[in-house]
Amino acid sequence: MEKKAPFRRVLLKLSGETILGSQSFGVNPLAVQQVASYLQSIHEANIELGVVIGGGNIFRGIDLKTTGMPKVPADHMGMLATILNGIALQQALIEKKIPVCLMSALECPKVAESYNWMNAVEYLQKGTVVIFVGGTGNSSFTTDTAAALRAVEIDADVLLKATKVDGIYNKDPLKHSDAIKYDCISYSQILAEQLKVMDGTAVALCRSSSIPIYVFNMQRLVEEPIHDVFTQIEKGTWVNEEGVIPDRGHSASC
Repeated sequence: MEKKAPFRRVLLKLSGETILGSQSFGVNPLAVQQVASYLQSIHEANIELGVVIGGGNIFRGIDLKTTGMPKVPADHMGMLATILNGIALQQALIEKKIPVCLMSALECPKVAESYNWMNAVEYLQKGTVVIFVGGTGNSSFTTDTAAALRAVEIDADVLLKATKVDGIYNKDPLKHSDAIKYDCISYSQILAEQLKVMDGTAVALCRSSSIPIYVFNMQRLVEEPIHDVFTQIEKGTWVNEEGVIPDRGHSASC
């Protein structure tokens, strides 16, 4: 018997570094294809999928302190970087025959459809993967905040944050061997402890609309069936108001 998809609609937040590959800068075609395969696996599980991707693989290498560039144009450059990444992912999905739409918060009509939440929801309902780029369209907001905002607007069941580690820790596990992992945590605890998994505005947005957050290692999308990724959620970190893991067919407890 085919397993029922654990979620109806998800918003997946990816960092720009996921398509960096072994390079120190730019877009790696092989990494783009691998990420497209991740997205394909979610799509084929009949889960409606929205994606927000960052632009750090293109823009983060610039040292703004030495250039003296003002924050607003620097943020604009970062938003444009997300559009470049979104185009790369869109083309990779097209090659896989996956229906996809690129929607930008910045007006860029010759390369992306302008963001409209009603159109986005309609695309999702039809099984089209929607890639949201251009951040929020405003300076001073991160792509984490853009992901939270889009998750709220499309009424996502969960905001998925794919990272290089397997969840949220009390400190960076890549730098501290004694870092302690949380299987589950509340929005308030993340904000109180100033944990760096997402910026505070994004966490607060999810809290205000009761959108749970699931932080997990993106490699799991390669190594495990998609149903296991989203049901064996003790392998990541679940974030909600109560700080408890919901019952989705597993035995983990906090």
